[in-house]
Amino acid sequence: MQKRLQAVSLRNRVFVLLLFAPFPAVLAQMQPIGVFDSQEDIGSPKLKGTGQYNKDDQVYTFSGAGKNMWATADQFHFAWKKIKGDFIIKATVRFIGKGAIAHRKIGIMARNQLTTDSRYADACVHGDVLTSLQYRATDGDTTGQVIVSTYHPTEIELERSGNTFTLSAAVFGETYKSVTKEVVLNEEVYAGLFICSHAEDIVEQAVFSNVRIIIPAAKDFRPYRDYIGSNIEVMDVTTGLSKILHSAPNSLQAPNWTPDNKYLIYNAEGLMYTYDLGNGTIKTLNTGFAKENNNDHSLSFDGKLLGISHYTGTGRTSTVYVLPVTGSDHPAMITADTSGHSYFHGFSPDGKRLLFTGLRNKEWNIWAIDIATKKETRLTDAPPLNDGSEYTPDGKYIYFNSARTGTMKIWRMKADGSEEEQVTFDEYNDWFPHISPDGKWIVYESFPKDIDPLTHPFYKRVYFRLMPVKGGVPKIIGYIYGGQGSMNVPGWSPDSRKIAFVSNTKL
Repeated sequence: MQKRLQAVSLRNRVFVLLLFAPFPAVLAQMQPIGVFDSQEDIGSPKLKGTGQYNKDDQVYTFSGAGKNMWATADQFHFAWKKIKGDFIIKATVRFIGKGAIAHRKIGIMARNQLTTDSRYADACVHGDVLTSLQYRATDGDTTGQVIVSTYHPTEIELERSGNTFTLSAAVFGETYKSVTKEVVLNEEVYAGLFICSHAEDIVEQAVFSNVRIIIPAAKDFRPYRDYIGSNIEVMDVTTGLSKILHSAPNSLQAPNWTPDNKYLIYNAEGLMYTYDLGNGTIKTLNTGFAKENNNDHSLSFDGKLLGISHYTGTGRTSTVYVLPVTGSDHPAMITADTSGHSYFHGFSPDGKRLLFTGLRNKEWNIWAIDIATKKETRLTDAPPLNDGSEYTPDGKYIYFNSARTGTMKIWRMKADGSEEEQVTFDEYNDWFPHISPDGKWIVYESFPKDIDPLTHPFYKRVYFRLMPVKGGVPKIIGYIYGGQGSMNVPGWSPDSRKIAFVSNTKL
């Protein structure tokens, strides 16, 4: 009897050990890093790769060895996340040092398995001038590639749309160039960042910043009815380095940066919110009865007043109100004309007038209104749409966007509406010019040329562009998935070094 009990006890202990033994091994292999589930070496390279993530600036630094990522087998270091369906992964990339092998590789990859011969597609930047979409169509097959004509890019994206993979690449400041390839991969893949030294006995290093995993809106989403998640970000306009401050699964829109450098003010689901830049605390801003606010809001130049656009009445007419920046139970109505919408865009530097986009007599124009007298003055008269008006800090000019030429472009005029002149001229649809507090720069949003210029759509690839107020060639500073609500309002930091904005992804 005693021997039988001992045997049962032994079997139970063995069963428990077998039941739980795999879990420590799995946990030991999983090494979460930043937004990725794990990092590891693929193909057993001779020298081990490593990765670090800096939470303060949200930058990844990787090292890795490996013979190559080519032919029928790969060796490299990989930080990955399991992703189902369509996605966009973007990053700013650079090697550290000159390197030993010209064909050392860094980039973004989607891979069926973590085996050395797995099928895959990637966005691959080499140490020399080669940049290509590499792929292995079947397990164990020979690698192929589609070359994109961009030398030494710093900005790369890998997009999956079904079985179509697209590599987009650019040098910071320039537009993307893209190539595509059909590669049949699993619905769920291992996707992330990689590095390969192209030599068994050498370890290379690289830095990945502005890393974003974007799950785009469904192709059949309904504008203004279906929303995906949001990131509130701040970007250095000189370097393009961006940092996510806050993420939410709903639609957050249009952050203003307060002149005292303490808060961002944004709208979400009809309400206004403050984000404390010191501690990250979010609070609802009291706007009293005004609880149907849209993304057209702005601060006075002295930071004491907030102008909002609130839908009123049974017809839900957008109407302009003003209240203290600290909040109020009773915002003051400014535009009283209920015949058409009024979307607020800016205070005059002296605080005496407001600018708004007004629908009057079935036409969309830029209007100014005297706060004291409520007298409206039309400043533009050029169909079909004028929008996004904003005073320069010296009060001499108003910048705005207009579709009068058939493409939405940036324009400016004197404060009285005279001497209108076009500012941007390329093929893109340009919206919402915002003048830096020091009066030296304009930042604006550029949509693809194939959109309807009378729309400002959600969930598109857009560029944020920077140009001197005195004129010059625009420079791209942001490669963003967003659009409506991303940068509708002035989001400059008080020192004119950063901007606040919203990007989008399904969370």
